[in-house]
Amino acid sequence: MTIKLRTKRLDPVLKQIVQVMRAYEEPHPQAQIEVYRHNSVSVRIRVINREFKGLSRAQREEDLWAVLSRLPEDAAAEVSLLLLLTPEEAKKSFASFEFDNPIPSKL
Repeated sequence: MTIKLRTKRLDPVLKQIVQVMRAYEEPHPQAQIEVYRHNSVSVRIRVINREFKGLSRAQREEDLWAVLSRLPEDAAAEVSLLLLLTPEEAKKSFASFEFDNPIPSKL
């Protein structure tokens, strides 16, 4: 599966985030990964993965932050939303709905 981006032009921080997310994607090819810049200081990431079933939110975050920790500190600081959902959770999640239909940022 390819990492889905919601922009045609990648800025340097988005490039770094996509590059490290490929390290997660490789052993998890069924994961759906989406990344977009919400505003000038905020990047949102959503990972939908059936392998999350049975894992606590803390364990899911541990797994992803192990990858994201490879980012430079300033790039990691721009990750403002990290949604880690199973396909079933994604269907019911308000945060996932907002990810698909973001409220425009005033920044």
